[in-house]
Amino acid sequence: MGAARGAGRGLRVCTYNIHKGFSQFNRRMVVHELRERLRSLDVDLVFLQEVQGLHLGHATRHADWPGAPQHEFLAEDVWQQTAYGGNAIYDHGHHGNAILSRFPITYSTNTDVSDHRFERRGLLHCEVQVPDLPTPIHCVCAHLGLTSGSRRRQMEVIADRMEQLAPAGAPLIICGDFNDWRNRADNLLARRLGMREAFDKGRGRPARTFPSTVPVLRLDRIYVRGFGVRHAQVHCGLPWSQISDHSALTAELEPRV
Repeated sequence: MGAARGAGRGLRVCTYNIHKGFSQFNRRMVVHELRERLRSLDVDLVFLQEVQGLHLGHATRHADWPGAPQHEFLAEDVWQQTAYGGNAIYDHGHHGNAILSRFPITYSTNTDVSDHRFERRGLLHCEVQVPDLPTPIHCVCAHLGLTSGSRRRQMEVIADRMEQLAPAGAPLIICGDFNDWRNRADNLLARRLGMREAFDKGRGRPARTFPSTVPVLRLDRIYVRGFGVRHAQVHCGLPWSQISDHSALTAELEPRV
């Protein structure tokens, strides 16, 4: 059963590149601190990138390495539903994107959008049934490539798939690490799907999120359709900068039923 939303409460979402559960420059394992920080945000949907689904080496080197996959460990007792898409697969494990949800995930699929074998990328798409909403919310968690050509092609794939799977007007949330410091996503993705970025405020500038110590680059995004944005926040500086090199983003959304 999904959790009920309190009266007057909007839908709260978070996106976060968690750096496989290690701090900047892989200095220390921080997955336990990460779990506590995520829970402090009190959000309904969590979109995670660089989630370690399995790593045999870490399990032997760190006595407190979780026995469950990271998305299951992070979700335990708070987010009743999870979906994971492994993108980078290697001999000792794999990592990818994940969505954690307080509400039922009725459908999920992961699409490989890698341009080459040295940079594995995928798009995790879920349908989430939120109480009191007449139709499921289409949710996409993305981690786009490091080159402009890769990002352009990957955003075109997102738009193509959502035009097929999410009918015009269906509620849609696309979150993730876009690596889009030139802010091309508004033209290549948002306008095509009729979406807005949660931090835009009409100025065409998403939030600065990287590096998390003192953010300069605008890499991480929350795009929405069928929702108003009540509040949006960047979580950077201490203690967040001790967990990942990316900032976490949260937004409280008001469904337009």
